[in-house]
Amino acid sequence: MTSGGELVVRILRAAGVERVFGLHGAHIDSIFQAALDAGLPIIDTRNEATAGHAAEGYARTAHKLGVALVTAGGGMTNVVTPLAQAFMDRTPLLVIAGSGPVRDDETNTLQATIDQVAIATPVTKWAHRVRAVEHIPRLLAQAIRIANTAPRGPVLIDIPWDILTAKFDDDAPAKTEIFFTAGNAPSGEDQARCLDILRDAKRPVIVVGSEAKRGRAHAGLKKLIARTGIPVFADFEGLSVISTIPPTHRGGLVQQLWGLAAKGEAPDAVLLLGVRFGLNTAHGSGALIPHDARVIQIDPDGRELGRLQGVEFGVAADVAPSIAALAETAEKADWPDFSGWREILRSHADLRRAKILANAENTPRLHPFEASQVLARHIGPETIVVADGALTYLWLSEVISDAAPGEFLCHGYLGSMGVGFGLALGAQSVGKCEGRRTILVTGDGSIGFALAEFDSAVRHGLPVIVVVMNNRSWGATLHFQELAVGPNRVTNTRLDNGSYAAAAIALGADGYHVADAAAFESALREALSKDRPACINVEVDLAPIPPEEMLLIGLDPFKDPEMKS
Repeated sequence: MTSGGELVVRILRAAGVERVFGLHGAHIDSIFQAALDAGLPIIDTRNEATAGHAAEGYARTAHKLGVALVTAGGGMTNVVTPLAQAFMDRTPLLVIAGSGPVRDDETNTLQATIDQVAIATPVTKWAHRVRAVEHIPRLLAQAIRIANTAPRGPVLIDIPWDILTAKFDDDAPAKTEIFFTAGNAPSGEDQARCLDILRDAKRPVIVVGSEAKRGRAHAGLKKLIARTGIPVFADFEGLSVISTIPPTHRGGLVQQLWGLAAKGEAPDAVLLLGVRFGLNTAHGSGALIPHDARVIQIDPDGRELGRLQGVEFGVAADVAPSIAALAETAEKADWPDFSGWREILRSHADLRRAKILANAENTPRLHPFEASQVLARHIGPETIVVADGALTYLWLSEVISDAAPGEFLCHGYLGSMGVGFGLALGAQSVGKCEGRRTILVTGDGSIGFALAEFDSAVRHGLPVIVVVMNNRSWGATLHFQELAVGPNRVTNTRLDNGSYAAAAIALGADGYHVADAAAFESALREALSKDRPACINVEVDLAPIPPEEMLLIGLDPFKDPEMKS
């Protein structure tokens, strides 16, 4: 006889799941016990939200399914934010939630009143409640397939306590297949049309997004770029896909295209590979992807083709096989020399950096751009970088492209603060097996959501380095108040108290407090030399506004702040 909990673990093992993230509760103890017997590691955190974000971080770093295990009631409601984030960012995430026994439905008892599936449905690809123990293998396998099929995303399986503890006679169980196909690529005719548009252009660019990363398109993209010579950019999630592209061909983040139109040097052809129109593309305004450019968009979700901005050619196809197919077809064609165009883009990026540096002089505290430059010197292909907090990731975005990290994770379309520690724990659980280090770069506002997770990092031997860019405020919202209603109306956005390094030390990690670039450099070097979790509290100046924040609120990022007409 096999329990429901044992069936859950058996299916997870069959799907290749290597570890689960969760927080124990009585409703799901059956799964914890089965995992203990089967040797399936569960990395437990101090909050279910962190467990969900850790499963996200694992999925986004390992390019595999992430699994979170939460108990009923508050455990499930705590994981709604990770579900929503995974839904918006198209991350394959499986959340297994315990729930009250079926017999307790409508009895006003503990953790058995709310409809957990109804709560999860708007922020998942699929949510379902298991109603019989023998259904666990079939439904769990179905959930795993749905999560892993492009466009990828989160799923939730709700399993009542009495279903998990029930026994099932499976002496001759039916075989449950868990498989996913690689997806479809454009037809030969469509491939030719895509490449003809790029070959005929004077200033073509390729922009890659999360679906390229999810499908492990790294090798195919490298081959495509090597043959065509077209400069390649990325949205935040796609950055790690282009990290192995030679610097001469790597344009960096798509935001680097801003300002080219004013000089008459905007791209005239754009191939979007798993990139959606929205926040990362200036909402179809034309500021990054020109309206008069010939735009090709390849995405597995047909609903995204031409969203917010018209495209000349849209193809509903999985991104990784599409890139591989385009690379093969491109090998058979002759290509123009785009070296002059690449040099224009490099000069444009250098000018942007020079303007930022010119504005970074004479701040009373360490300028956040200078702090980001210190970080960049310690980032490379073996580094996993997680960014959390508006000002933090916006300043870091100015240097991260050239640093070329192995992975770059941030809070994505949901924009939820405090997600970084969980992402970093999940990412480091992958990095620990591969000899890679995870650096979480966060703000003093965001770190407050998950300070207790230093304990989780210590207990599980996950040597995450947490860099707190401490400007003693909720910086982005404070800047908004100053510009929108005036400096005399700044309210409830100051964070003047607290020693984050001391809190880390109290929970068993190492701690450093630094106030200048030299001290930061030294502390970071020492933290990297140790195989231990650490917190580096960096005092940075509040006043500087990142260029991207200026753009988001309608200001010119490289002139004196004044509203655009």
